[in-house]
Amino acid sequence: MPTPVAPRSDPTAVTHAVTNQAPPLTGHDAAEDAVLLEGVRREGAEWHLEELHRFGRYVGSEEAQHWADQANRHEPELRTHDRYGHRIDEVEFHPAYHALMDASVRAGLAGAAWADERPGAHVARAGGFMLATMLEQGHLCPVSMTYAVVPALRRSPGLAKTYEPLLTSRVYEPGLSTPAAKRGLLAGMGMTEKQGGTDVRANTTAAVEQADGTWRLRGHKWFTSAPMNDLFLVLAQSPGGLSCFLVPRVLPDGSRNTFRIQRLKDKLGNRSNASSEPEFDDTVAWLVGDEGKGVRTIIDMVTMTRLDCVLGSAAGIRAALAQAAHHARHRSVFGARLIDQPLMRNVLADLSLESEAATTLALRLAGAADRAHRGDAGERAFLRLATAIAKFWVCKRQPVAVAEALECLGGNGYDEASGMPRLYREAPLNGIWEGSGNVNALDMLRALTREPESLEALSAEVGAAAGADARLDAAWRELRAELARPEDAQLRARRVVERAALVLQGSLLVRHAPASVADAFCASRLAGDQGLAFGTLPPGTDFAGLLGRLPA
Repeated sequence: MPTPVAPRSDPTAVTHAVTNQAPPLTGHDAAEDAVLLEGVRREGAEWHLEELHRFGRYVGSEEAQHWADQANRHEPELRTHDRYGHRIDEVEFHPAYHALMDASVRAGLAGAAWADERPGAHVARAGGFMLATMLEQGHLCPVSMTYAVVPALRRSPGLAKTYEPLLTSRVYEPGLSTPAAKRGLLAGMGMTEKQGGTDVRANTTAAVEQADGTWRLRGHKWFTSAPMNDLFLVLAQSPGGLSCFLVPRVLPDGSRNTFRIQRLKDKLGNRSNASSEPEFDDTVAWLVGDEGKGVRTIIDMVTMTRLDCVLGSAAGIRAALAQAAHHARHRSVFGARLIDQPLMRNVLADLSLESEAATTLALRLAGAADRAHRGDAGERAFLRLATAIAKFWVCKRQPVAVAEALECLGGNGYDEASGMPRLYREAPLNGIWEGSGNVNALDMLRALTREPESLEALSAEVGAAAGADARLDAAWRELRAELARPEDAQLRARRVVERAALVLQGSLLVRHAPASVADAFCASRLAGDQGLAFGTLPPGTDFAGLLGRLPA
């Protein structure tokens, strides 16, 4: 028989030692990011950098990251009735959610930019919005809608005069009460219904005008997020056609407006944010804009929320990349750190390239929005087409980029404690909200047909990089030929909008990014098939240059 092996008797032996694990990515300044800072400066908000760093330190703090985790673990709960049977239709949130909301509203990420006369105010807000998204995405839904409601509400100056000062406040005051008695308001929107979805002209919610100038709504909505916001823009059918209405949760006399929350959606991600199905029954409303022009009115709001979708997806990619890079810097395998191993360097460099292109394009849109709101017609035309292009592509790239970043952590990335599963669940959302990929591809075609000045603006933007890179020039020639073909336009729309996004990103990187970034982008995204998976950058790529652009 074999001789039994005696157990170790060394009293100093350690039974459980944790080695070769990355420390938590906390206690840092999330704004210490060359790509983000360069973009904010370039688009006109250098004056905001000190405040951006302050907010970046908050985003990187252990306390804020704990709030983000808690807000998603303890989901909102619907309370339809009080203890006595009275209908209240309220949603309760965990204190962590309120802490996140308070910090983001105080940072000016809701409507404050509309009250800031400084050039670059909307860019400053975009930089902060990206940082907040890297921390936690769900609470930013009400923040985004509050930002976006202001231009739509301005179509009715009387309503704007009443509500805009509170929508642009930096005070977060949760709870339902008379709007005029609060120090700050949040806004939302109710567009889609179960029988129509994107086809809002199929809506059946009806509006009837009253003798006092108000309207009464009767109907339902299928996907209305943040139901505890103070007021909503709602589409309903009036005698003059589909129209936009303002619906407050609490009426000026302090009574509750009818806003029956039937249930909360059980969503894939975005768990900290409540999304609901409200019903209206003799619900008091005020007309916003012209009767029968509801889509035209509310599209002012949708345009801004689409911008936030692009900013959010770019930030989601960057957040996942930061976690992957942090892990690779601290983890060793087969005798070397991951970040020093050639194949992992290729993957991280490729993800960094994707992230920089997305971030640069997102901040370019924010700059265009800022200048358009200040009267620049050329920037307004550029924004019209570029928003649809960027919304399609950047939001499409987020899920695949986050999945690749998660894989960099191996099994650790599949563990909820890493935070990567939450980033992964959030990744598809921006591609769906405010118009899916098909909607934005068709919106691009609509802009090309109805607003030719938008193509002229895009041509001027890409043309600014003419002659700087032969691969970009060739891709632009091919794209112009595609845009000029009228046949099978819808069938080809996704391919065309994808190519337009890559050409636009390439033109921005050629002009503004280091040569290593621009060259790698043109080689891998514009010059033929260099490989479809991340980590397939060709030999000769300046990997050191790309890795030098990784977030901290």
